[in-house]
Amino acid sequence: MSDKKISTESYKGVRDFFPADMAKERHIFNSWSKTAESFGFERYDASILEPAELYRSKGAENEELVNEQTYTFTDRGDREVTLRPEMTPTVARMIAAKRRELTFPVRWYSIPNLFRYERPQRGRLREHWQLNCDLFGPTDYTADVEIITLAYQVLIDFGATPEMFTILINDRREMSELFASLGIVDPEIVGQITRLTDRKKKISAEEYQTSLMKIINNEAPVTQILQLIENEAASNSVLNALHSLGIYNAKIDRTIARGFDYYTGMVFEIVDTDPTNNRSMIGGGRYDDLTSLFGGEPISGVGFGIGDVTMNDFLTTHKLWPQESLKTGPSLMLIPAEADDHLSAQKIAAQFRSRGIKTAVDIGSKKLGKKIADAAENKVGFVIVVGQNEIDNGNFELKNLAIESSQNGSIEELVTYLLANS
Repeated sequence: MSDKKISTESYKGVRDFFPADMAKERHIFNSWSKTAESFGFERYDASILEPAELYRSKGAENEELVNEQTYTFTDRGDREVTLRPEMTPTVARMIAAKRRELTFPVRWYSIPNLFRYERPQRGRLREHWQLNCDLFGPTDYTADVEIITLAYQVLIDFGATPEMFTILINDRREMSELFASLGIVDPEIVGQITRLTDRKKKISAEEYQTSLMKIINNEAPVTQILQLIENEAASNSVLNALHSLGIYNAKIDRTIARGFDYYTGMVFEIVDTDPTNNRSMIGGGRYDDLTSLFGGEPISGVGFGIGDVTMNDFLTTHKLWPQESLKTGPSLMLIPAEADDHLSAQKIAAQFRSRGIKTAVDIGSKKLGKKIADAAENKVGFVIVVGQNEIDNGNFELKNLAIESSQNGSIEELVTYLLANS
């Protein structure tokens, strides 16, 4: 056996979730689920393994995704497999597979584990979890409105206010029509302009204009495109509908394109307005042709995703983490007075657990006072010392560690008290 010790560090770009971390993760997941289900969305899931061809099947950017940013390998059956980097192709595959059995519209959500091989940085890791919400079937613009409203509500339900974020909306179909009105109809040219415009905020105005001129090679359309993109008074039916619903922190932003070629219509991003975390958190849009990759008539879809890493950053930036809901330990700790009382304490613990009270037994070898101190340090709410006298008399003392008070009674009486006061 080698004397070399294995490092305790996790793989680069992924995280270990200790109990306190997991409490935060569960808080995020629980809120996501509650909000999605309040809109009538049903939860689904799938394997993290997908055929690599699923991501190569549409667009050069997807080919680049598989070749450079995914964990792709050949399995023992000589099949090329990818750890899923996103969920939209998977849900499109599932919808296409069951299209004859489903009743549309279909509202589905999931919280998948996703993987991308890229440089870890703030808000972006090699592994993360993500809320995905998708609405299949309707082609009406109000489906777009519903999905943006749901994304808006996801943040509101964490305690956010509209001033903390901005909803940026664009429409690829509208952009293509505007390009066509300028005589730009070549799909390759339109694609190049779209990808360049999507990067506009990350480059200088001079670099953007120079690059746009190289693509179009005609000064007049370049000037008109620049005017179009900088028109802050722009609106469309989706924006007007959001305003009618009382969502006023939304606006048209013609630079929004989203990275994937499968988006066909409305696209949007939600951006944190705090300058210390001024980044995109939620992104999505409409994709009307994705299911056609699997045969049959296409089924229109619109959806969005938000990652747990960016969600964590947003909650931390705006101090939206609750304290009470993030407790990780038991509500009640039973402390045997002697080692001989361990089994009796376990039997009593079962009675509390059967009534829904989270209960643990300290079977360690520390002294009684130290065990009580440890329970207080770990934010356990209540303790009961279980000794032979208590067992014989059927009368126990329940100590409230938070306010240093106590309550005496039988197990049933203390159960009733805890259920009323926890």
